[in-house]
Amino acid sequence: MTRVTPDPFDQSASPDTVAIRWLGHAVQLLDQRRLPQEEHWLTIEGAAGVSQAIRDMAVRGAPAIGISAAYGVALAARGADERDWRTEVDVAIAALAESRPTAVNLFWALQRMEGVLRQCRSREDAVARLAEEAIAIHREDLAANMAMADLALAAMALDKPCAVLTHCNTGALATGGYGTALGVVRRLHEQRLLTRVYADETRPWLQGARLTAWELVKDGIPVVLNADGAAGAILAQGDVKWVIVGADRITANGDVANKIGTYCLAVLARHHKVKFMVVAPSSTVDMTLERGSDIPIEERDGREIRQVGGIAIAPEKVGVFNPVFDVTPANLIDLIVTERGVVHNPEVTGMHKLFG
Repeated sequence: MTRVTPDPFDQSASPDTVAIRWLGHAVQLLDQRRLPQEEHWLTIEGAAGVSQAIRDMAVRGAPAIGISAAYGVALAARGADERDWRTEVDVAIAALAESRPTAVNLFWALQRMEGVLRQCRSREDAVARLAEEAIAIHREDLAANMAMADLALAAMALDKPCAVLTHCNTGALATGGYGTALGVVRRLHEQRLLTRVYADETRPWLQGARLTAWELVKDGIPVVLNADGAAGAILAQGDVKWVIVGADRITANGDVANKIGTYCLAVLARHHKVKFMVVAPSSTVDMTLERGSDIPIEERDGREIRQVGGIAIAPEKVGVFNPVFDVTPANLIDLIVTERGVVHNPEVTGMHKLFG
């Protein structure tokens, strides 16, 4: 398999797996729907194409969605008409905001880009400054991933190597180039504190099987792929000491929305006395929402459950419940790790102390 181009910002600590590349006139997105069979890059020159890529899950993972949307705004300015450029960029931002409803990083990135847009006095100024801001968002996410990995290892305080279990994909493919929860796994491996990582396959899009396993095998990190329903049996064996997951939105009381199946893992972890850690950038924290029940949960087409790779595995007319995310209550979480710091046993006071 041909290896992808190294990290665009030359971070020597980063794996060479990246999902987003900025070309100045276009953004390139590694089409994650085609992995692991094929490494295919989409070259997108307009905001509409970025919106479609986010909606179709060619790019996914909350941080990567936010970064891609920021580049989409920069492309909107570049392609706008000289006479009505501000209105065209505003329309593009509105369309990008509608592409996925749950990941707060999307709205955080768009708000940052809007703030820069308001300061621009000409289309030429907007083209330059919006591109600079998008690149800054990308760079900051990569730096945050590195910081979170260090903070997590310090909080774990391991005295010997252990196994961990993770869900979905939270690595270089889902971020600016290193990973949130999978960044912690990478750091454990670098410090020789990892015996193996169990990767839930993560139905229905199989991000664990197609993406996490692909990343870890590629980087030489010991990984065991398991069906989602096998997680309880794995935790019962006793060698897994931590469940480490990412997040798409974290509310003011410490509730966490993440890929469907995360809540089940948290319940299983508590039953088996396994620690449960959420790793996500501070841009994922939404202090405007009091609790997890306030989070809008995206539901997708039932064909994603009834089919695998376009092949039917269930009756066409069967009803389907297909939420993309579930909410894990704060009382099942031991640590929330962001680049700003760590919240132990998260609740309202701890969240407000760190995030205001």
